[in-house]
Amino acid sequence: MTATPADAYAPTDRTVPSRARQRASYDRETVHSILDQAYVCHLGFVRDGAPVVLPTLFGRVGETLYIHGSTGSRPLLAAGRTDPGLPVCLTVTHVDGLVLARSAFHHSMNYRSVVVHGTAHQVTDEAECRTALDALVNHVVPGRAADSRPANARELAATAVIRLDLTEVSAKIRTGGPNDDAEDMDLPFWSGVVPVAPAYGAPVPAADLAPGIPTPDYIAAL
Repeated sequence: MTATPADAYAPTDRTVPSRARQRASYDRETVHSILDQAYVCHLGFVRDGAPVVLPTLFGRVGETLYIHGSTGSRPLLAAGRTDPGLPVCLTVTHVDGLVLARSAFHHSMNYRSVVVHGTAHQVTDEAECRTALDALVNHVVPGRAADSRPANARELAATAVIRLDLTEVSAKIRTGGPNDDAEDMDLPFWSGVVPVAPAYGAPVPAADLAPGIPTPDYIAAL
């Protein structure tokens, strides 16, 4: 058996794709980069015997992901209700390009995705909870946590956070152009890639912002 490098996650039955295995990556730096550039994750779990998938914000601190919600949200209640925690599957995806082939069958997308399997646990330590909330804020806009009022006791009491360790993880990436069949090369249809990338507009100050407060450099840099 080949040992897994220290800078990679160990593949498991759940993290090895059944198709296009050459696109899978277990490199930690690659996984972290894909996670850190995503704003929204999708959290999947089973509720009352049926699958549920919720879009939500998240933040990463080292090898741990933090997901937050209200204290009454069902996944957070389930994660804290029993010692075993809540089995979950968390995913993020970036679409980088629309891949248009000569045949409908070979149309695709260029993408970067991460899938995390594991057991989520509710964070009960106040210090860790504050660290998690700072990570969530900074994940959206780096530097913002230090430039805003931290949660007070009432807000902390109304907020719950779950922790998911990065243990069973894989990335999957597609790049490049269409994979047209040789017999289709002479067909009179355009073939290629339409790049897709996020775009930021100019910051819009709140209508009630006090005069003289400038736009912070870390926001303008977006």
